[in-house]
Amino acid sequence: MLKTILRQVKQYRTTAILTPVWTTAEVIMGVLIPYVTASIIDKGINAGDITNVYKYGALMIFLSCLSLLFGVLSGWCSAHSSSGLAANLREAMYRNIQKFSFSDIDKFSTAGLVTRMTTDVSNIQNAFQMLLRTSFRAPLNMVSALFMCFFINGKLSIIFFVAMVILSTFLFVIISRVAKLFQQIFKKYDDLNAVVQENVTAIRVVKAYVRESHEISKFDKAVLSLFSLNVKAEALMTLNHPVMNLVSNGCIIAISWWGAHFIVGGELTTGQLTSLFSYIMTILGSLMMLSMIIVSLTQSAASGKRVAEVIDEIPDMSDPENPILSVKDGSVDFSHVYFSYKAGGDYALEDINLHIDDGETIGIIGGTGSGKSTLANLIPRLYDATEGSVKVGGEDVRSYSMDALRGEVAMVLQRNILFSGTILENLRWGKEDATLEECKEACRLSCADEFIESFPDGYDTLIDQGGTNVSGGQRQRLCIARALLRRPKILILDDSTSAVDTATDARIREAFLRKIPGTTKIIISQRILSIKDADRIIVMDNGRVNGFGTHEELLKTNEIYSDIHELQSSGGEGDFDENKNQ
Repeated sequence: MLKTILRQVKQYRTTAILTPVWTTAEVIMGVLIPYVTASIIDKGINAGDITNVYKYGALMIFLSCLSLLFGVLSGWCSAHSSSGLAANLREAMYRNIQKFSFSDIDKFSTAGLVTRMTTDVSNIQNAFQMLLRTSFRAPLNMVSALFMCFFINGKLSIIFFVAMVILSTFLFVIISRVAKLFQQIFKKYDDLNAVVQENVTAIRVVKAYVRESHEISKFDKAVLSLFSLNVKAEALMTLNHPVMNLVSNGCIIAISWWGAHFIVGGELTTGQLTSLFSYIMTILGSLMMLSMIIVSLTQSAASGKRVAEVIDEIPDMSDPENPILSVKDGSVDFSHVYFSYKAGGDYALEDINLHIDDGETIGIIGGTGSGKSTLANLIPRLYDATEGSVKVGGEDVRSYSMDALRGEVAMVLQRNILFSGTILENLRWGKEDATLEECKEACRLSCADEFIESFPDGYDTLIDQGGTNVSGGQRQRLCIARALLRRPKILILDDSTSAVDTATDARIREAFLRKIPGTTKIIISQRILSIKDADRIIVMDNGRVNGFGTHEELLKTNEIYSDIHELQSSGGEGDFDENKNQ
């Protein structure tokens, strides 16, 4: 984990190295100041020598200025390197996430990835800055102050060791308990982010069903759970201060008592006693800083582990050693394909054997959970088959470069997403260098040109994040146009005309037949009307192919298909789920 995090320091290595250098210089200047103060008192004030007061006063001001300069340089370097580390960590995670398969995303969850990119990286950034600056400053301060104490009076310095043992023991007990709480807190952050993300994404549904109170109670539950853990952790951490004050005051009393005896005995001067008071505060303050460092590092260790998991994650799917870089044609073959979303879990697909010719139009129909979308997801290799093989253009999909394969297999989902930007910018996701005329042609094929031209800004109309300012049918037609711009060898429409009226649906299908006859088209739908003109139709049921043939053949040979056709033809809303319950 540590190697993974530190590798991301990269170009900020110089400022990271310079931070402890400037910190060391700052500490040395700071430690010398109390010693000079003692000289002012003993050689200047007590001796009645104003010249020494000026001389040592000027030296103290000079040391203070140097300490300030070194502190500023140290602070700038630590801020520069820690912010750079945070930026590199986020970039490294984001780059690797782009390579994740759907199963990798499922493993971490969207909310978990957001937490790691934000909260966890911020914790690492703060800890790294503290590690570079405070973790050098605190022990150097403590060692230097102890050295000066022994240099001034070795007998009195024993008091510091007793105080350090008491304070260190107490801090160890606190930190060991706080560390366990922080591990639980980060899991609660994931839960909280999941609630917020789900609510914001589905806010229209929440309002439509008047479920605001329910969602607020869910949020309150997540917040209160996080609140209680934070209270426990913070309450334990705040015990540092009263214990620190108790030990500090005890040391001051002990040094005052014994110091007075030493002054009377001639073993110590008034100035030296004053400097010892400064050093004791430095030592105990350094111990307190060390305790905060340990708490911060404990907290960031949990964050570091979570961030390193994302950076080090090897995606389930990757290009082969010598990938095929072009797809011959749009033929598709499934050979004894089995698929499960989880290792050892139930099969979502079982023994699928299919052959789809290049340029053929295939319809797929089936009930909820029958495996329609899963079957389609295996073609562009969004998931890999658990057993068997899926071939495109006569080659196993695992033999292709994923960029080459997905460049020739365009997929339009029922819940496809539009991004913030103009309509034209969204269309060019399909083809980055597409001309305006090419975009207009794709929109004519998907029947999106009608509503686009009705907008005052036309193709320059701004789309909100997620496409929330256009209707579901408009969003689907834009997504179809975006896919068509790629001129793919295979076009998969996963129930992507469900929000479109039947007349528009028919016009889109007719345009496909006329304009892209050579493209293999796979249309998933719950409406027989949308697929009855397909060359062949696949009937899915419980992860298996229940029937495969033309519309006329299935009406005669497939009971499920004929029942659904009868229900939908008579004006019913029949579907597979309803049919199976009859």
